[in-house]
Amino acid sequence: MRAAAFAKRNLKELLRDPLTLFFGLGFPMALLGLMTLIQRNIPVHIFELDTLAPGMALFGLTFMALFSGLLLAKDRSSALLARLTASPMTAADFLLGYLLPMLPMAAGQTAVCLAAAVALGLPPSWNLLAAAASLLPSALLFIALGLLCGTLFNDKQVGGMCGALLTNVTAFLAGIWFDLSLLGGPLHAAAYFLPFAHGADAAKAALAGDWAALPVHLLWVSAWAAAVMALAVLLFRRRLTER
Repeated sequence: MRAAAFAKRNLKELLRDPLTLFFGLGFPMALLGLMTLIQRNIPVHIFELDTLAPGMALFGLTFMALFSGLLLAKDRSSALLARLTASPMTAADFLLGYLLPMLPMAAGQTAVCLAAAVALGLPPSWNLLAAAASLLPSALLFIALGLLCGTLFNDKQVGGMCGALLTNVTAFLAGIWFDLSLLGGPLHAAAYFLPFAHGADAAKAALAGDWAALPVHLLWVSAWAAAVMALAVLLFRRRLTER
């Protein structure tokens, strides 16, 4: 109940900045439309919707890290968290309060991106629902990364870490724009050590109906999400005790 009440407050804070939310929803769709237009005018198959749409849906989830990180960082810089430390809320309650309002936003982001792909020519199927569901561990991962950055950095630093660095690393190492086999060697190994490529591959496999490939990718992303969230809780608890 404590986390739920705090989550309602955080949802209101997020909705007070509709321009940021619109950008988070609109930018991935704009890129999806641009890449589809490019594909229609080139003779080689690079940006096919059946692989581009799941990757772009994953890319859209990177904005959840930015939103959650900025919200937490701004609360840390204000007197809000200092006052709330006098309440019986624990570190897990605080972070759950930040996590809960982000989940429906992440689901909406994924739904909008996949719906845009259908409007652009992706054949509709029940596998779209499986692809959306397969992105849930990735959504949790990006929210956890945002909470970790919001715990460690101020709002300007979070903007750089989650708004610029994370989005570019995800776009490059998740194989959204190109086949990761083109990287070769250490970069290819690094891409599949990190969770982003596994998140994109899970969504691609679900959309293609390749159910045998799903468990490995989902387990890898889920393990990263759990580890990052646990680290965020640990560091946030330390921040609270320092006050």
